[in-house]
Amino acid sequence: MTKAVLGILGGSGLYDLPGLASTRTERFHSPWGLPSDELKFGEIGGTSIVFLPRHGKGHRVPPTDINYRANIDVLKRAGVTDLISVSACGSLKEELAPGHFVLVDQFIDRTFARDKSFFGKGCVAHVSMADPVSPGLVDRIAAAAAAEKIEHTRGGTYMVMEGPQFSTRAESNLYRSWGCSVIGMTNMPEAKLAREAEICYATISMVTDYDCWHSEHADVNVAAVIKVMQENAAKAQRLIARVARDFPKQHEVCPIGSDRALDVAIMTPPERRDPELIAKLDAVAGRLLKVH
Repeated sequence: MTKAVLGILGGSGLYDLPGLASTRTERFHSPWGLPSDELKFGEIGGTSIVFLPRHGKGHRVPPTDINYRANIDVLKRAGVTDLISVSACGSLKEELAPGHFVLVDQFIDRTFARDKSFFGKGCVAHVSMADPVSPGLVDRIAAAAAAEKIEHTRGGTYMVMEGPQFSTRAESNLYRSWGCSVIGMTNMPEAKLAREAEICYATISMVTDYDCWHSEHADVNVAAVIKVMQENAAKAQRLIARVARDFPKQHEVCPIGSDRALDVAIMTPPERRDPELIAKLDAVAGRLLKVH
């Protein structure tokens, strides 16, 4: 059995995780470059926690410039088995009001300026993204949200835009016509990379605004977003603490195989693989590539 280690990627408004016991910080190095910040280790209710602020402390890193590969790589090196992404987002549905949490189960990736895979020329792999979140992990988040009486919806599609600008009204209405629930800038390629790294992944999407489609609400602005964001962050901290207290000590096998995603994904035969790329994959794919 593998020890469960719960990773938390803190989004806008969540730059630290109070309430951790036995804390320490450590700067991990990655062959993929610098991660957003140092890792914070601790425990809640006996569960090992690793926290990383996605934008860095002080919100220094914009969405496009986040080194998503380095972030996922160092979390994998730190032993993370299950990863909860906490993300501020805009609502594309009337019923998903500011302050509501959405546990999405699908993504549409409209980003275009980011490195989206650990694999490439020299070692080709194609992981399945049909079901991009781990339902077992979502079960635990949903149960914790209910226990904490946090208004939430399970299921929905997260539209990931490049940013850093907010949507035009035409774009916002287009995404609504596609049936999207929320819109944000950071969950891709994060979810794809977590799958490649065989980490179970789920998202807590914290609604801060109605994007710009809603005729009865002011257009999106940072001041309004920050106010709701601060309220959401307090709820997110409660929610994470509850998830951690009830989390199993041993990693539970993912019902959709997130934690074995590479078993049927690597196309390039061993004799054709690029040694330099293989060396960089030591954490992400060492289980199969036998990198030491």
